[in-house]
Amino acid sequence: MKSLVTMKTALGALRRNVLRTMLTTLGIVIGVAAVISMMEIGNGATIAIRRTMASIGANTLVVVPGAANTSGINYGAGSIMTLTPQDADAIMRECPALGSVAPIVRARTQVVYVNRNWVPTYIYGTTPSFLEVREWSDLEEGESFTEHDVRNSSKVCIIGQTIRRELFGGRSPIGKEVRIRNVSFKIVGVLKKKGANMMGMDQDDILLAPWTTIKYRVVATSLGNSNQSNTTAATPDLPGSVYPNTQQNLYPVPSASELADTPQPIRFANVDQILTAARSSSHIPSAIQQITMLLRERHHLRAARPNDFNVRDMSEITKAMSSTTEMITKLLLCVAMISLVVGGVGIMNIMLVSVTERTREIGLRMAVGAEPADILRQFLTEAVVICLLGGTMGIILGRTSSYIISSVLHWPTAASIGAIIAAVIVSASVGVIFGFYPAWKASRLNPIDALRYE
Repeated sequence: MKSLVTMKTALGALRRNVLRTMLTTLGIVIGVAAVISMMEIGNGATIAIRRTMASIGANTLVVVPGAANTSGINYGAGSIMTLTPQDADAIMRECPALGSVAPIVRARTQVVYVNRNWVPTYIYGTTPSFLEVREWSDLEEGESFTEHDVRNSSKVCIIGQTIRRELFGGRSPIGKEVRIRNVSFKIVGVLKKKGANMMGMDQDDILLAPWTTIKYRVVATSLGNSNQSNTTAATPDLPGSVYPNTQQNLYPVPSASELADTPQPIRFANVDQILTAARSSSHIPSAIQQITMLLRERHHLRAARPNDFNVRDMSEITKAMSSTTEMITKLLLCVAMISLVVGGVGIMNIMLVSVTERTREIGLRMAVGAEPADILRQFLTEAVVICLLGGTMGIILGRTSSYIISSVLHWPTAASIGAIIAAVIVSASVGVIFGFYPAWKASRLNPIDALRYE
């Protein structure tokens, strides 16, 4: 009951000086609006930078084969083929930290169209998931090949903007055919322009096709030469290729019983690498751990044996960009907090003036039985109400400001529920902290001296 009376008295005092109350609230309104707008701009910038980093491969993990080691001689990464398409399928199924997975078979050779030719930086045999990993799903023209094309080794492909410019002069290449090592590929789609990656390599100088087609129709081995166009002359002419109509066997054909007694080892298809994308930057460590445990189990590696594969990431670049955005957000928050402190000082100043003006009122209330605690609660309530009112108006103004900034200046912004909750808590805290001293001073007044005050 006493608290309700104190609340009514405090609200009545604020209504008697509406203009002063609004001017006092203005400092908190500006401070809270600055906090909200700065936090939303900072969050929007962080999200935009993360999307940009993800689009150029910051969340990408590359699984590459390990190194062959014979008699103490290490042949370097990728010298042993240990990755298979089945590994990629298993990673997609059993690694929840990953969003998408794509096996890759690489090639480096000429792409020919009529009387023009070009050697792309990247010729990748892969699956449609590659576009999801690289966040390249929106094509400029045409459509992507499908999983059905991968299963059937269809001779279809997607090209980047650089290949389109070099071979077609900017004309639409959809439906036209290019030759890769005398294998015709029909162009079904054109990728949107992506520009250079973090290493300065042209990402648009790329051709994508089903990995089964590149593996079985174009190159039967892994990419061991810088340009596989040069390897055609080194291929010996076998009798069957020189005289296609003649059936010649260089070696005796084993009988069924001989095959049963000495079965030949089955050669599984391998891929050059497996490209994966973590769900977010925070999932990268768990994704690496899940991939490592799964592939060690699938490759039957004992605990003492080293991995026959490597998982590469770009965590250092991600950490650098994350630390930069966090520093910018904290800097913006500090600037906004200065506005709140200024608003709090304004509240303290006005409350001290109010205590001085209402000295006789305070003395009269004490004379009729009000205790110092009641006076303390009354002035604290006034300060907190002013701050909460300013906080509410500041939240509305801050959200409106960020919306206007996003609409007019096209800056990225993102709503922050945490910033709104923090603004309310900070507003109440400012009211208590900066209103306590004036309230304490009012509660310490001597009733007799207060009644004599002119």
